Amino acid sequence: MICSETAMQRLEYPRLKGLLAGQTQSEPGRLSAEQLQPLSAQVDIEAALTEVDEAVQCLNDGQAPSLGGCWDLTELLGQVRAEGSLIATEELLKVVQSLRVMEDCRLWFKTQSQDLSLATLAFNITPLAELQRRLQDSIGSRGELLDSASFVLGDLRYQIRQTRSRIKQQLDQLLTGEHSSSLFQERLITIRNNRYVVPLKSDCRGQLKGFVQDESASGQTLYLEPSQVLEGNNRLQQLAREEQREERRILLELAGLVRRDTPVLQNNQKTLARIDLRFAAGRLSRGYQGCRPELASDSVIELKQARHPLLMEIDGRFDHDAAVGIDVLLGKDCHALVISGPNTGGKSVALKTLGLQLLMLRSGLHVPCHPESRLHLYQHLHVDIGDQQSIAQSLSTFSGHLLKMREILEQADAETLVLLDEAGTGTDPAEGAALVQAVLDQLCQQGAKTLLTTHLGQLKHFAHGQPAIENAAVEFDPETLAPTYRLRYGIPGASSALTTAKRLGLPQHVLQRAVQYLGQEEHDHSALLIKLNRRQQELDQELVLTKRLRLEADSAQQLRKQQLQQLKEKKKEILARATRQADELIAATESRMKVLRRSKPGTVSPQQAIDEKQQFSAARADLSPYRPKLKRSGSVPVQLTVGELVRISALGVEAQVERIQGAEIDLLVGGKRMRQSLEALEQFSPRRFVASSSGGGQVSRSMVDRQIRPEIKLIGQRVDEAMAQLGRFIDDAMLNNLQKIEIIHGSGEGILRRAVREHLAAEAGVTAFYAAPIAQGGDNITIVELRD
Repeated sequence: MICSETAMQRLEYPRLKGLLAGQTQSEPGRLSAEQLQPLSAQVDIEAALTEVDEAVQCLNDGQAPSLGGCWDLTELLGQVRAEGSLIATEELLKVVQSLRVMEDCRLWFKTQSQDLSLATLAFNITPLAELQRRLQDSIGSRGELLDSASFVLGDLRYQIRQTRSRIKQQLDQLLTGEHSSSLFQERLITIRNNRYVVPLKSDCRGQLKGFVQDESASGQTLYLEPSQVLEGNNRLQQLAREEQREERRILLELAGLVRRDTPVLQNNQKTLARIDLRFAAGRLSRGYQGCRPELASDSVIELKQARHPLLMEIDGRFDHDAAVGIDVLLGKDCHALVISGPNTGGKSVALKTLGLQLLMLRSGLHVPCHPESRLHLYQHLHVDIGDQQSIAQSLSTFSGHLLKMREILEQADAETLVLLDEAGTGTDPAEGAALVQAVLDQLCQQGAKTLLTTHLGQLKHFAHGQPAIENAAVEFDPETLAPTYRLRYGIPGASSALTTAKRLGLPQHVLQRAVQYLGQEEHDHSALLIKLNRRQQELDQELVLTKRLRLEADSAQQLRKQQLQQLKEKKKEILARATRQADELIAATESRMKVLRRSKPGTVSPQQAIDEKQQFSAARADLSPYRPKLKRSGSVPVQLTVGELVRISALGVEAQVERIQGAEIDLLVGGKRMRQSLEALEQFSPRRFVASSSGGGQVSRSMVDRQIRPEIKLIGQRVDEAMAQLGRFIDDAMLNNLQKIEIIHGSGEGILRRAVREHLAAEAGVTAFYAAPIAQGGDNITIVELRD
């Protein structure tokens, strides 16, 4: 992406990078943030944005790898390239700490989804187990060389400690001896010239054999190395020299290992820096509520509710309400947007918001805007914001703008975005406006997108008359005339210099004189623009209100439809419940009549039995319009043939036609014969027939003839399981010609009993059901009578 450092400075891109660097955890990540630049290839931009998306999701889930403690090893790895070079133990400590962080990062991503792009990236970190183990065994937590660095070093240090201990014991005996203790200034063992000595009084010189290594400034004390410890001190010096040689050998060996693994260390550091950068971008995105807008292939700008991220930042924290969301819109056929309106109204902020968000997207960062926004990734960004004056180059402000415009015209094409602030100022307004009009014409011909701010009325009129150029005004409060910092499209804005001056407290008599100097025509023109803007705001508010009322009306209509549907369903439910209750009542009455008839002395005449049966049949017939309609999967047969297979709707089983007697059909079901009406049957489409065989006609679906018990236990089962089992039991009972069955459901809270009886009320094959007599179980058992 071609964008000058000056342009980035004017858009405050370095300050944004500073905020990003503050979110990193590691030194390599911080350096990557500070050196961040816009990416050129769109595939790299999309990959970076995908990784930031994943980082934000991890952070939202409360998960993130710990990357603190990783150091930048670039300089160290450069120093160790030469054979024979050493690395200080403090630097080796940085290497081992970085190795731990890199390994922990790789292991952390192994616990995450392997589909993450960041996980794939983390797996590029190559474990350096040998180097890490060797450094951990050699370097302590304070950067010291450990005894475990080598066996020889450990042995030498052991001998040094032993020798030092013997020397101190000998000197302690000398200091506390009866004959010698008075020779010393104090009971103190000290070191001079790397040798252990004792403080001898100067006037006792010659009374103790040894070598004077030093004396005090006053000359009163001689630091004597007694002859008793001479050999020990010599031995200690020899061991110290051997220790130094061994330490140097170890450091050379460790430096060689680091040198060998330098390419892997560099790659690992680069990978970890990238992961740290993505999570820093994720934290930044969460701070300013950023998102990833659509990257448009067409040259369009549709930033909705875009906010300038730096306006939201206060002392390292983000306040989303500190910046006003604006819509920056340039369609495919619109090549330029002319933004006008009062000073301090937000015109320049609109330009900077667009420019900075383009830089952020091209750098792989989320931007604070509405998720439904769209933005084309322009390859070139040119910015002319602020004063271009240069004393060193003898350039005035206007000359500086002209040179910038010349540069822009030389480079602009269809992949160029141009941001011009206060275009045409610094010279005569008429000439300045004419020049900007010509530049805009040329930029439109070259296909560039241009946003500019202006106070020149000539430019506003020019934009109004060009189909590829649109006006926009910064919005203001119609009551106070204070800016709201939003953009309103389609009409130009009044500069409102006098209004702004009044709001900022200029004296009233000065303002009145300015009105006189302005002239009536200019005053009327400015007032007209203010009136148009106010009227446009009123219309927009009415449009918003109308849309809201329409949504409320649609919602109310939808609610009424739902309520009507609920009423219909409730009506059906009430009718079905009433029908079931009536069926239960008829069945219970019929059952009671049968019991009374059996217990009644004498016999019932045939005519009485027929009358009773007709009365019960008539009562059931009266209820038939209210019963739920059985769902049929096939049509009522129009023409049947002996041997044809049909389906009994009520039982849901297949049967073979044995004989046809008008509207009554004799059927064979599982070896049992049954008679059903024509309306109770369903015909298959296409029609199905019994396959011919020497063994006689058989139903195509084999059915096992088995004897079943006339009772079923449902106690302790869930309702749905119990109902499924009950349905199969009733079908089997009817196929086995059982006239009466018992359902043992228990009492409990009555839930299962109610479900059983509601199920029985809907069964077409059930003629009656009632509670068992008290002696047989009462309400714990339901007795069911089935059709013949």
